[in-house]
Amino acid sequence: MDFTARVRGSLLGGAVGDALGWPVEFRRLELIRAEYGPAGLTDLAAADRGGQVTDDTQMTLFTAEGLLRGGRPEDLHAAYRRWFLTQRLPEPLRDPDGWLAAQDFLYASRAPGNACTTGVATDYRPAAPFGQDGPVNPNSKGCGTVMRSAPFGLVGLDPQQAFQQAAVAAQLTHGHPTGYLAAGAFAALIARVAAGTPLRPALDAVLAQVDAQPFGRETGDALRRALRIAAEGPGSAEAVERVGLGWIAEECLAVAVYAALAGADAREALVLSVNHSGDSDSTGAVCGNLVGALYGLDGLPADWCALVEGREVILQVADDLVTAFADGDRTTLDARYPR
Repeated sequence: MDFTARVRGSLLGGAVGDALGWPVEFRRLELIRAEYGPAGLTDLAAADRGGQVTDDTQMTLFTAEGLLRGGRPEDLHAAYRRWFLTQRLPEPLRDPDGWLAAQDFLYASRAPGNACTTGVATDYRPAAPFGQDGPVNPNSKGCGTVMRSAPFGLVGLDPQQAFQQAAVAAQLTHGHPTGYLAAGAFAALIARVAAGTPLRPALDAVLAQVDAQPFGRETGDALRRALRIAAEGPGSAEAVERVGLGWIAEECLAVAVYAALAGADAREALVLSVNHSGDSDSTGAVCGNLVGALYGLDGLPADWCALVEGREVILQVADDLVTAFADGDRTTLDARYPR
């Protein structure tokens, strides 16, 4: 499988998982089963929301845009400011700043996280050394760091660079070390899987990275819990809830990893990732990023992909990442992504 298929799969897979989880976010498992049946929500068409995506997909796309428009932490901060504008306006400005900000479907506010919105409202502040509290929302380790960080693993960085850059960018909104280290771990995992490393050895390598970090224990413990529970037997919602509910960064990552390990394919993994009593759109989005990188675009459920809001834009951003970073060609991109 070529790298382009993995990049396209990761970005679109994240949107698929986001769309699948959004209708059941904040709902208890028993209520999900009462509405959709004993297996929970198993079909995106049954969700009856037109494949809508949330801030998880929106911020992931603006992460990609920040990388395409320079890639420095300051550029990521500016990109997230552009995302924040989409949450406050009903439609694009007459002269939007860049191609992505002109996309109508992004102008929807669907329960964005408080740390993300308050963080990007703050002026840019350089990141703290790893292990120290970051300068913005120092007590926050919400999953908003992880759910937007897949693009750092899709631009050809080695896993250490992907970890570093994602963790630094996570500090733009979340200062708790676990919050930003979990984002780094996810980016490093995506980088390895997108390069063709099988999931289990990729996880082992990420655990070694996490263990080497000051205050990496919470993320490492969550990932090991996912590995241990996945090894016990067939996947289930009850097992997912033993891994976590996804509200905090390390649990969001761990639930996604558990679902990818326990699911026989991308569809089964995505269903596992959203049917629980927690932050279903974020765990679905992170799982979708992961299984999309693992199985590629053709490994995703085609019927679900066809329903996802903004599908063509998402695939265009994926192709632009490949063109800019894998092919090293920006001749067609500067108009969309001015630097």
